[in-house]
Amino acid sequence: MKAFILAAGRGERMRPLTDHTPKPLLPAGGKPLIAWHLERLAAAGFKEIVINHAHLGSLIEQTLGDGSQWGLHIQYSPEPPGALETAGGIASALPLLGDQPFLVVNGDVYCDLDFGRFAGWTAGMAHLVMVENPAHHTAGDFSLDGERVTYANGEQTLTYAGIGVFSPAFFADVQPGTVMKLRPLLDAAIAAGTLTGERFAGRWVDVGTPQRLAELDQELRDTELRTA
Repeated sequence: MKAFILAAGRGERMRPLTDHTPKPLLPAGGKPLIAWHLERLAAAGFKEIVINHAHLGSLIEQTLGDGSQWGLHIQYSPEPPGALETAGGIASALPLLGDQPFLVVNGDVYCDLDFGRFAGWTAGMAHLVMVENPAHHTAGDFSLDGERVTYANGEQTLTYAGIGVFSPAFFADVQPGTVMKLRPLLDAAIAAGTLTGERFAGRWVDVGTPQRLAELDQELRDTELRTA
């Protein structure tokens, strides 16, 4: 199974930090955010990684290279200025992702999920990892009825973690180069009753502001000192 890391966003809420550094390269715990993903993907047995980029994308390629320092092989999917949003970015990268289901991970989240549990995944067109609603997103995104994802019901909601497994066919109707968010495709799958998901109870952080980045950085450094 291949993994696709979304790294094309401008990171407006992180400015001025992202004026000269792409968001996935911002440091937390002594290494770039995206490096935590690459380490966990390598540990989980992944070998082939595709990363999209737009804002300061050349810095991402220069920093990560071909992935050999993690035992990985990285390919890149450049996007035009402004990027293509999530669904558009994935659709444009499909030629690099192949014809089998692939893992998608947002480059601007921190998560200690074991990615290896998705290796060889074949069930369904799309499967989402969801987490307890963080303080900055208390309304959540969806609800779960067993493993079936439903529209948020207002009582027990969860937040999409920015991690999921998708079949290439899920993006079959998105033309390469189209600017498109993921949500319309997810809503269509919910309406069809085909979207599945699960709740993850481990550590997850949406690193969306300088404050949350600083808090995560301190947490990771404290953890390193305790385990040293």
